[in-house]
Amino acid sequence: MQKLVAVLGGGLAGLSACYHLSRSSKVSKILLLEGGDRFGGWLSSIRRNDGAVFECGPRGVRPAGPVGRNTLNMLTELGLESEVLPITSDHVASKNRFLYLRGQLHKMPSGLGGLVWTVPPFSRPLLQSALKEIFISRGKEEDETVHAFVERRLGTELADIAIDSLCRGVFAGDCRQLSMRSCFPPLFNAERTMGSIFIGMVLGAGGGPDVPISQLAQRSSKESWTMWSLRRGMQTLPEALVEALKQAEHVDIHRNASVKSLTRDDRGWEIQLEDGTVKADHIISALPAQALAPVLPPAAGFLSQLLLEISMVSVVVVNLEYEGSILPLLGFGHLVPSSEDSGLLGVVYDSVQFPQHNRPGASTTRLTVMMGGAWFQEEFGAPEDHTSQRLLGRATRAVSCHLGVTAEPLWSSVAVHKVICDLVQSLAC
Repeated sequence: MQKLVAVLGGGLAGLSACYHLSRSSKVSKILLLEGGDRFGGWLSSIRRNDGAVFECGPRGVRPAGPVGRNTLNMLTELGLESEVLPITSDHVASKNRFLYLRGQLHKMPSGLGGLVWTVPPFSRPLLQSALKEIFISRGKEEDETVHAFVERRLGTELADIAIDSLCRGVFAGDCRQLSMRSCFPPLFNAERTMGSIFIGMVLGAGGGPDVPISQLAQRSSKESWTMWSLRRGMQTLPEALVEALKQAEHVDIHRNASVKSLTRDDRGWEIQLEDGTVKADHIISALPAQALAPVLPPAAGFLSQLLLEISMVSVVVVNLEYEGSILPLLGFGHLVPSSEDSGLLGVVYDSVQFPQHNRPGASTTRLTVMMGGAWFQEEFGAPEDHTSQRLLGRATRAVSCHLGVTAEPLWSSVAVHKVICDLVQSLAC
């Protein structure tokens, strides 16, 4: 029996769900409901008329694992192979990643030498911590914080510096609050199944489901890609998904269709919108937890409460463009542990990763400064009370202090991603 499926939320997760459902013979109708006026969620690219591209959200995708291969397969199906900009393992952006600690930039350990020798800011070789980890007993709790897990297995120094910075860069979150089981399931499962994250990584524990490998995915493996982007920015991906869905006769997509409530009876679901109701046999939610909680039916009160307990954070993204090549070193960028500067998460060296996004015919440097996250409130106050000039000043001072850049930026854009909301403010200078 064929079914009508409603997908709530038109970010990348919702669009991808619709796309895969549209290829299923078991689904007769698909309804995509996006509450805002644009699709793509956090994926948002600034495309200037002079050819420069800046990312206000995620700027690249890792190709590794089943999820990475599946995404590359989808790029092939969408006809985006020629748009892919890969970064290989021998690229300087793959090899050089930095931490800013105690007023200095430190290159993160990499390669064999980085494992067997002591590399500042760490006080002992990483291999020593890894070998000791083998003899640590399994955890007995159902879950624990990321910091507690790493501190228990690898020591306080790695938890306080490396993992603290990593969680700020990936999640804009506090590793002392984040769930290990949710944020790093392969490592969590490696300890539970193999007794050691080191042994689990070596033996490949928790490899995930098998995914067919397209030619693009094969190329990624053969060329050792570590990350990829798209020629016109990451926003190209949701744009291509929307176009593909528009071509499918059994898919209806709607902007400005906020869900007000959900009810269920023996015949299925009823979705209350501002201008009426729609019915569906099944619902897939790609909404933030705190947006889904208040629209669930009363019978799901316990689930609503659990969803409301999931914390969300606001993030400031400041894009900067400088004249000439102003970086004192080359790499992916640098992260900042919370002990150094809680409000500043890190700086990404965009021009090093994807020089193709620079404006043609001129030597420029593009940087992205990320701020706030779990520390937004204490550093900047309420998100709605910020001023773009204040945030811009904080970002440019960080670039000057950390990288020794004395020049003023040629161009800048300040964006604040609020809790639940999409991009709410943008200022281009």
